[in-house]
Amino acid sequence: MASTDTEAMTTALHITLITETFPPEINGVANTLGRLCEGLRARGHQVELVRPRQGCDQSRASDEALLLCRGWPLPGYPGLQWGQSSMHKLLRRWKRQRPDVLYIATEGPLGLSALRAAKRLGISVVSGFHTNFQQYSSQYGLGLLTRLLTHYLRWFHNRSQLTLVPSTSQHLELERRHFERLALLSRGVDSQLFHPAKRLETLRADWGLGADDLAVIHVGRLAQEKNLGLLKRCFERLQATYPQRRMKLIVVGDGPQRGALEKSLPEALFCGSQRGEALAAHYACGDLFLFPSLTETFGNVVLEALASGLAVVAYDQAGAAQHIRHGYNGVLAMPGDESAFCDAASWLLEEPETLRRVRLNARQHASRQGWAAVIEQFEDRLRSACEHGPAEDYEGLIEATVKPRSAVETLGTARGLPPSPPGAGS
Repeated sequence: MASTDTEAMTTALHITLITETFPPEINGVANTLGRLCEGLRARGHQVELVRPRQGCDQSRASDEALLLCRGWPLPGYPGLQWGQSSMHKLLRRWKRQRPDVLYIATEGPLGLSALRAAKRLGISVVSGFHTNFQQYSSQYGLGLLTRLLTHYLRWFHNRSQLTLVPSTSQHLELERRHFERLALLSRGVDSQLFHPAKRLETLRADWGLGADDLAVIHVGRLAQEKNLGLLKRCFERLQATYPQRRMKLIVVGDGPQRGALEKSLPEALFCGSQRGEALAAHYACGDLFLFPSLTETFGNVVLEALASGLAVVAYDQAGAAQHIRHGYNGVLAMPGDESAFCDAASWLLEEPETLRRVRLNARQHASRQGWAAVIEQFEDRLRSACEHGPAEDYEGLIEATVKPRSAVETLGTARGLPPSPPGAGS
């Protein structure tokens, strides 16, 4: 019996991952999916990737591990594509070589066609909630579209066996909106790549900063839904509160709002998109990390900043709520309270020892948040979906996985705005 169980646990799966974004594209979803795909393959699984053709794929052909589909440009996001519906192509391919389970990471036409093809063929499906598209639409003043998107996303995910969400606050929000069969799959960070030791005084000198000066940094996509106007207001508040401190705002990333931000922040330094070691060096050369977004499902950059030893200022939601203990390894503000956000950032600079201690604690916490445990849990979720099959009772699948405390229980007992640290203001 024991040998049978061991054999079942070590059986390699044929896993198909469907997504509209993937490395080398630069965004949190692509980064996460790249890590999950790499980790599954390292554990011996056959991973097939279905995605739109990227700019670097001009002469590339599909093969057993990769199916390239047509895509349409995504308005406002140069270089990203919206995958075209490919149901008949998927049916032909999966009839020849049937996957054990699908993981659908994006809900566009490509993801929808994969969902329909899987239902027709009786293939197990797990979906991932990676992007708050319904909140994005509200940021652009499209209230009706927000409601329609919420209905569609609920319909889509409720037709999978399980929907994986990255944070407890996202779990709670989706439960409130009647999404079913939710389970937590958090995120990890490469704490060897993102490390305080990557700090380069030569890069800081290029920024015009000395050893005792402050680099206030932001890393991320420069888009309207990221609430980037708060960067200007918070940085100006820091300058007014500490006129004796020499500081500079460093913005790493690109996107449709870059031009407008450069006009509103003429003294800031815009570094564009960075990758790998260069990105790690930019993080490590910072001191304070501002993350004003209110639309994240997780926010991978928060963990990257913590791993780099930065003092993070963020709203108390998504990944920040899971990984920041207010006043210990970062600071938090109630979502939407801009005054509290600026107060929290100011408190970090009141005493040099406060900033030093918070940064040390940030690094210590993030160094324990590797990808290995996340990938193992992801594998367990996919294996459980295979074992139960698409027609079985969904509740059995939930019970078979390691189910976390419900988001309502987790958040209801301990969250809200943490107590303000001494001197942080109201």
